[in-house]
Amino acid sequence: MTNRHSRRYKTISIIFLAFFIQGCSQKHSEKVLRLSHGLDVTHPVHKAMIYMEERLKEYSDGTLKIQIYPGNQLGNERESLELLQIGSLAMTKVSANTLEGFVPEFRLFNLPYIFTSDNHRYRVLESALAHDLLLKGIPHRFMGLCYYDAGSRSFYTKNKPVYTPDDLKGLKIRVMESSTAIEMVNAMGGSATPISWGELYTALQQGIVDGAENNPPSFYTSHHYEVCKYYSLDEHTSVPDVLVISTHVWETLSDDEKQWLHKAADESAAYQKILWQEATDEAFRILEENGVTIIKPDKSFFQKQVSPLYEKYKKDPLLGDMIQQIRTMALQ
Repeated sequence: MTNRHSRRYKTISIIFLAFFIQGCSQKHSEKVLRLSHGLDVTHPVHKAMIYMEERLKEYSDGTLKIQIYPGNQLGNERESLELLQIGSLAMTKVSANTLEGFVPEFRLFNLPYIFTSDNHRYRVLESALAHDLLLKGIPHRFMGLCYYDAGSRSFYTKNKPVYTPDDLKGLKIRVMESSTAIEMVNAMGGSATPISWGELYTALQQGIVDGAENNPPSFYTSHHYEVCKYYSLDEHTSVPDVLVISTHVWETLSDDEKQWLHKAADESAAYQKILWQEATDEAFRILEENGVTIIKPDKSFFQKQVSPLYEKYKKDPLLGDMIQQIRTMALQ
């Protein structure tokens, strides 16, 4: 099958699924918001969504509900965003990495070492700057409701431990489809290889890539630790997850329903922050029990390797001023 025919088949499949979902939603007297994401049901983000579902049901007296489809049941992050854009899916969780393909300003969160600490990251995600970013997707027919903490991302590898950027040379490292992530890994000396999350376990097994990068709970819940036995905590990026809603669906909600949903989403974000820390502690315990070598490298080597990227982005008309604002927040 040619690439053109493959793309056409994929588009037809997505449209068919969209009409199927629309038809199902009309069978219910109450409003049901369908939410898709790619994470395991044990993941703290999924648990936070369950909490949001419960809070929304309480606020609306059961008239506004959320139905959650985990594990990429309705497609990967980009496919779910496409369903949002045509109004056939209400909500999805995506990484800010994915959003940068639609809203270039989201590249901000993908810059290595943009945050100096966990508290700095929390301060930024609760700021007016981050709130304004949530609305930048409206021209693309989706908008953000809240951020979910995704901790810090670090490298994990199969056969070679990573202590310095030199250790990344010659290694194919999986990244998300993000130009910023690709640029960062290549700057550090690795060979950035975009692969979808759902295909990564097999790609690691088969040696298509030599490693990947992600936060501790995702490394654990994905079972990638079964293949990769080295985890190097260079903590190069802290890319948040974003809960987004279709503007087509948003505009069908009453003012009360919008208020209930916003409140439930905000409460789920606060709850997820607690779950995240618990999940991180649990992930490290299980990784060590399963023979994963936890490495704590000198981060200054990695920071130095990517410092030229900041000289480039400080001149970026979209990012330059925001970078300065974030650095100012580190001093507050």
